[in-house]
Amino acid sequence: MPRPVSWSLIRSVSETGSTNDDMAALARAGAPEGSWLSADRQTGGRGRQGRAWSSPPGNLYASTLVRLRLGDPPPATLALVAAVALHEVVSAFAPARIKWPNDLMIADAKLAGILLERAEEAVVIGLGVNLAHHPKDLERPVTSLAAVAGAAPEPQSFLERLAESFARWLARWRTEGLAPVRRHWLAAAYPPGTALSTPEGDGLFDGLDETGALRLRLADGTSRVIHAGDVFLI
Repeated sequence: MPRPVSWSLIRSVSETGSTNDDMAALARAGAPEGSWLSADRQTGGRGRQGRAWSSPPGNLYASTLVRLRLGDPPPATLALVAAVALHEVVSAFAPARIKWPNDLMIADAKLAGILLERAEEAVVIGLGVNLAHHPKDLERPVTSLAAVAGAAPEPQSFLERLAESFARWLARWRTEGLAPVRRHWLAAAYPPGTALSTPEGDGLFDGLDETGALRLRLADGTSRVIHAGDVFLI
């Protein structure tokens, strides 16, 4: 059974540069697993590959940390843990799908992103969720819970649900391995045959391999396994 969430480990600040940067510093200073930090606003929020992440008040910008233990599944698969936990919470408000490697989508528009970064023996996991607002001037479709559901939860109440869900899935990842996380991820993902654009070329989504890597079926019938890189719906 997962340990109950310690609400004393959940902190919120009005403004910071990046919750991931702050959590990495806390990790190096000895902060325990289960610590969460959220900010009403970030001045230096970022997504994958250093992309700027728009951070107006009303959305969720939060980071947590996992202290790696001997026998844990591969650290990169914590992205799947975070995705299934986030999907579980968002699905109480609107139907959503997971897109590999780190996005949560509603009606093919991005709602949330996940960013993993190492801090010595810990992994810092940042989550940005468009609750009340979303950018309007991006190349790819983006949305918010307010836009699709008519209203959005307060960031703090959303974070409390997320912390509980993440603790449950982290416990399963540790005790049962990657398999149950992978099964839930696949059930919440786009169906096999979804057209994707990847660094290895265009193809069709063909699930995940046993390590959580993306399987891509090409037009000639062959398959490739993709371990990293941006993937887009086409």
